[in-house]
Amino acid sequence: MVDRDFVDRLKKVYSIYTGGLIAILVLLYLGEKVLGLSPSFIGYVFLFGTIAVYAAIGIISRTGQVAEYYVAGRRVPSVFNGMATAADWMSAASFIGMAGVLALQGYNGLAFIMGWTGGYVLLGVLIAPYLRKFGAYTIPDFLDARYGGKLPRFVGIVATLIVSFTYLVAQITGVGIIASRLLGLPYEVGVFVGLAGILVCSFLGGMKAVTWTQVAQYIVLIIAYLIPVTVLSYKYTGNPVSQISYGFALQGVEQKLAQLKDDPKEKEVREIHKKRAEELKAKIANLPQSWEQGKKELENKLKALPANDPKRAEVEKQLKDYPKSPEEAKAKWTEAMKRAQDASKPPRSYTAPPADAKGMVNFLALMLMLMLGTAGLPHVIMRFYTTPTVREARTSAGWALFFIMLLYLTAPAYAAFGRYEMLNLVGKAFSEMPEWVQKWAKVNLITVKDLNGDGIVQFAEISIHPDMVVLATPEIAGLPYVIAGFVAAGGLAAALSTADGLLITISNAISHDLYYKMINPNLSPSARVKIGKALLLVVAVLGAYVAKFKLAIIVELVAWAFSLAAASLFPALVLGIWDKRMNKHGAIAGMVVGLTVTIVYLYLSRFKGIELFGIKPIASGIFGMPMNFLVALLVSRLTPPPPEKLQAFVDSIRYPKGAVRAGAQE
Repeated sequence: MVDRDFVDRLKKVYSIYTGGLIAILVLLYLGEKVLGLSPSFIGYVFLFGTIAVYAAIGIISRTGQVAEYYVAGRRVPSVFNGMATAADWMSAASFIGMAGVLALQGYNGLAFIMGWTGGYVLLGVLIAPYLRKFGAYTIPDFLDARYGGKLPRFVGIVATLIVSFTYLVAQITGVGIIASRLLGLPYEVGVFVGLAGILVCSFLGGMKAVTWTQVAQYIVLIIAYLIPVTVLSYKYTGNPVSQISYGFALQGVEQKLAQLKDDPKEKEVREIHKKRAEELKAKIANLPQSWEQGKKELENKLKALPANDPKRAEVEKQLKDYPKSPEEAKAKWTEAMKRAQDASKPPRSYTAPPADAKGMVNFLALMLMLMLGTAGLPHVIMRFYTTPTVREARTSAGWALFFIMLLYLTAPAYAAFGRYEMLNLVGKAFSEMPEWVQKWAKVNLITVKDLNGDGIVQFAEISIHPDMVVLATPEIAGLPYVIAGFVAAGGLAAALSTADGLLITISNAISHDLYYKMINPNLSPSARVKIGKALLLVVAVLGAYVAKFKLAIIVELVAWAFSLAAASLFPALVLGIWDKRMNKHGAIAGMVVGLTVTIVYLYLSRFKGIELFGIKPIASGIFGMPMNFLVALLVSRLTPPPPEKLQAFVDSIRYPKGAVRAGAQE
């Protein structure tokens, strides 16, 4: 049962917290305007101030109890679990990346909104209540109980680790970008500064600390997300409700893009990009000789420059960044060639769907993978283990969808107004570039080069990284720096909240699912928690190390994780709940095949340039997911059915009336 006094206390605490947050915003705004507080000071206040609050919650929520550490004692009310789930799920990809992808891709970016939102409906209808009825700690717990034996658990652990670690790297990448922008640090240093913020939220209190921290983080991220776009909407339309007023920006974007198609200067720049693409294609065809020749030219150029020549530093950087091998050169040059080919084409309509069949196939494949991946994400599913009852699990799914909707209905408006503002750069002289361009160029998130040497900015001379759109919008719109700093703090909250949930999931998979359940079942509860905390540290540092290499943009990394989840865990969970005939042989074979096919295609597509039917790496699960279902169903029908006891187990969880006692699985 839900403790009403507990709920009332929570409402009071978070109301005071929200009021204090707004008061600090107002004070910092006055300080910036009246006292001239510097942007760096404001940045430090937002970064360390919010992390200090999250750390305080983590310290207050510290625990050594197993149920508290793994599932927050199963006493999180539905509204607050909905907030925590929304924060856990709306990662840096939702806050930072999604509007950026929409701003740059237009209609094609809608696959992310529709896929992620639709997936949450699937999760709430097909999976979440039934797993709560089971009442375990993790997905591998369910796979073990449902299919019988340790092998389904082990395969589930492997899938959970791969999916969650991929997702974790994306969040740490977002933290690094925000920390480097707020503090002016190199990205690599920002990654490890942000890592400290991730750890203080989750290390001491596990899921209990993460839950109450995520509620606080949701409040920060949603207020931060809504302010800039509301101001932009009012600035241009007089209507502060951006969700219904951004048609103005869409119309302006379409008109501007139509004008650019036939502009002679734009055609001139597009021709330069076309030549660049052809040169790269020739270099790729002549590997490894072209790689050796390029390296030798840079080395000779460096030798010819005097030690005090200012150009020497630039050549040294070029040599440092030069591919280390012909294989790396092929990957880098292929990616650069694709970018040049895209830039050589006339700008596409912002609101038109994909013009060709391949584009539409990829759009639908991505949307489906995001839906199924959402319903199979281990760290999101774990949130439904924290509610007191099955009914609360269902209700919290509805609340989470509402809290998610507040951001997702706003993202298209954000993208439209952001795109409109950025198109205002076109036609300006390079000498008149606004200050925000220089700031974001320092962290390599925007490039504006005068390719045709006319001193005027053309659309094809601007290269914008999707991850900067949301973070830069306050500065682009001329808002006070306190808003820009607060938006960065919101992005940080989104990244931290998801990273915390992922770290708990990964450490639980190793300490609880692997070590305790499979290796040493006599481990004491306190030792289990200690091992979980130690693993959490190791995984966090490893994730930060991998994130340093910037393997892809945040949204792309996250989409990889969703594809992997859709191709491995989703079929095993759905068939485990809805198909009594499914046995462990089918489930294991399906997960192994689905995961393997997806990883192989993702690697070949992303790093070798191989594409089937136009499917991009972000939708790679479209090959593994159906193979998982097919193999699982086929193998299960060719092998003996599961025992009657397991079939009765399926019946018992399929009708989620009531809930398993909180301690039943402990």
